[in-house]
Amino acid sequence: MLTAGSAACTIKNSGASSGAQAAASGKSGTGTAELADGSGTKVALVPGGAHPYFQPWKAAGAAAKKEYGLGDVTFDETSEWDQQKQNNLISTLAARGYNAFGIFGVSPTDINTTFADLKSQGFAVASLASCPAGGTDKADFCLSTDVEVAAYKAAKAAIGAMAGKGTLVHLTGNNVDANTQLRIKGVDKAVKESGGKVKLLQTVTDVDKDLQTAQKAVSDLLAAKGDRIQGIVTTAYNPAVAAADAVKTSGSRAKVVAIDDDAKILSAIKDGSVAATVVQNPVGQAEVGTWALALLQTKQCTMRHPGQIIDSGSFVVTKTNVGTYDAARTAKTEQLKKQFADTVLVCE
Repeated sequence: MLTAGSAACTIKNSGASSGAQAAASGKSGTGTAELADGSGTKVALVPGGAHPYFQPWKAAGAAAKKEYGLGDVTFDETSEWDQQKQNNLISTLAARGYNAFGIFGVSPTDINTTFADLKSQGFAVASLASCPAGGTDKADFCLSTDVEVAAYKAAKAAIGAMAGKGTLVHLTGNNVDANTQLRIKGVDKAVKESGGKVKLLQTVTDVDKDLQTAQKAVSDLLAAKGDRIQGIVTTAYNPAVAAADAVKTSGSRAKVVAIDDDAKILSAIKDGSVAATVVQNPVGQAEVGTWALALLQTKQCTMRHPGQIIDSGSFVVTKTNVGTYDAARTAKTEQLKKQFADTVLVCE
């Protein structure tokens, strides 16, 4: 049993370091998490496929390259959501000299195999925006939204907008995605807490493939059951945009709570046709993920607990804070860097 305490790593402008337990490996975090030399690190940010959620990774990666003096940061994606095609792309990137990877795995049940293969080649690996299914992460760490918590927040906001009673519909993503199942749990929890005052009429899955698919699903839903629906909670991007549009154009009185901060959603919050949205932190995932990967790849730091899951944050946005919410998200990103320095990484 380890009894010796250790001082936390520090980062520039992070404030005074706080105490942290000794690493499981016995190493102490007495070094600095301010990257000494990242010029030999080439980071690849690889989403599971084309999706609007990942677009902020491009600018965040480019900014991290400049800020930390990295050899390169690239953003690359396959045209299809296919695990084998993603694996092929990752192999190509490794052959081109990329040695650190931030990956949103296509298949939560299979991605650990990819992570383990990359680790065996000596590469630093992060699971970004989604963690593997089953509770085991073969990457160095997972930096992702706690999607169950985010969905719970969204459902609570919807129930609040419904004055605590009525019928709710949940629109979400791919049914086989582990994240979707966690979102369903989060919404179910909020509904159960209503004590029977709110009924979950339907959970509609597999409607996040593209906007056209989502629009048809929402249109069909309102045509068939619109008069029975008091609230719609959407925990996937495309159905959120589709629901915001459909409710506004149809004259439905359903209270909509969306996800993410598409311009249409923010505009709808401002005009009152959408009650709220729950935004995530893709910029923080890419920025902090890239920085931490560089620290790991240079061997300047190691993971205190390999495979650790870190919540990148989620934020409820309503009419009252629609103009200021990004400040909270930026503050969360800075807090994440300090969290990594103080308790996640062990730096020499």
